[in-house]
Amino acid sequence: MAITSNVVGMLYDIIVIGSGCAGLSGAMYAGRMGLKTLVLGEMRGGTITLTHIVENYPGFISLTGMELADKLEAHARSYPNVEIKDGKVGKILRSKDGTFEVESDSGKYKATTILYATGTEWKKLGAKGEKEFANKGVHYCALCDGGFYKGKTVAVIGGADSAIKDALLLTQFASKVYIIYRGGKVRCEPANHEAVSKNPKVEIIYNTNVTEIYGEKKATGVLLDKPHNGSDKLPIDAVFVAIGHTPLSQLAARAGVETDAKGYVKISRNSETSVPGIFAAGDVTDTRFKQAIVGVGEAVSAAYSAYLYIEGKKK
Repeated sequence: MAITSNVVGMLYDIIVIGSGCAGLSGAMYAGRMGLKTLVLGEMRGGTITLTHIVENYPGFISLTGMELADKLEAHARSYPNVEIKDGKVGKILRSKDGTFEVESDSGKYKATTILYATGTEWKKLGAKGEKEFANKGVHYCALCDGGFYKGKTVAVIGGADSAIKDALLLTQFASKVYIIYRGGKVRCEPANHEAVSKNPKVEIIYNTNVTEIYGEKKATGVLLDKPHNGSDKLPIDAVFVAIGHTPLSQLAARAGVETDAKGYVKISRNSETSVPGIFAAGDVTDTRFKQAIVGVGEAVSAAYSAYLYIEGKKK
């Protein structure tokens, strides 16, 4: 199905931008459909590799995020027409012949279709001291950095499911874990709510915001917008910010792909974007429920839609 181009080398049927759960799954299915496929991504396996335990992916009662990512990559690589390369993509350009040129750290490539699956990045709190104490007591990945705080007191900022799971993970290291949430009720899966409610190491501070992270060489406490136990200062050894994510959609937007008000890529039920030939899947899209299994399903749909798009151009 692929042909040779003198402009940027081989013409791929599909270039997958992003090598997380969605990207790898889309590549797997594209390989299965016989499409010449190239995956370009900065972080092999994506953010799922930073998840300690995954217990909501069908077919696996419990496994680590790294194990799940490894299985998805191995499945994609089982098809000889799938290539995976590490590299940051800088541009997506539309050629005069209707194909796409992709520029990355590893080279320039050309494809008939694009699957955009770049995911998201951690949202910043925006409080005073956050930048100053980054990696000096301010963190965004509990799995990555929780082990540095054995026997210490830490705080998780946020109240969604990811924040609650971070707090549960941190109880394996810290002696005390505060959850500081601006709302009056945490928003998480019932099983996680039950687990955190029963854990004696966890204390939830509701209806409260962190306005400042203070310290000297490292963070030693947070300033609250209302008193807790008679003080607006809460001494801690580390803060883990878990307030959501920002979509990494800038490349797609510069390529003319329509996004919503929050920057998420708009897709159809068939994972089509507003630009013919560009498809999208995973957390970067405007799908409401952000889960690995949802992104995987969107990516499979995107690969099939790309296959139909390519077949349609032959007629």
